[in-house]
Amino acid sequence: MGKEKNPRRVADNEAMAKLRMLRTSPQKLNLVAQMIRGKKVEKALTDLTFSNKRIAADVKKCLQSAIANAENNHNLDVDELVVAEAWVGKNLTMKRGRPRARGRFGKILKPFAEITIKVRQVEEQA
Repeated sequence: MGKEKNPRRVADNEAMAKLRMLRTSPQKLNLVAQMIRGKKVEKALTDLTFSNKRIAADVKKCLQSAIANAENNHNLDVDELVVAEAWVGKNLTMKRGRPRARGRFGKILKPFAEITIKVRQVEEQA
């Protein structure tokens, strides 16, 4: 009598995780996302661990969440996972300001971004 199960948004060999309200600009976040696209998850985690970018720690958390989703929810093998897609979107922008000379007002924009990471299980070639 209950509702029907929602169809999956991703393929059977994929899992994803999304992280919203990251306090950085989408342009800066995309540089970190670019670093991990197409790599095996172990290599991507290593790259994020040793990255000098501040936001890399949050992206690493999102990637670990996607890996956990793949393992626990979809029964995928962690050793065969690859970062299939990683895309960045804009979120809200806080408007702040600062008084400037001659009665003017300097606009300060504090942007937020979001990242979505999709991992895919691929069989290794022999």
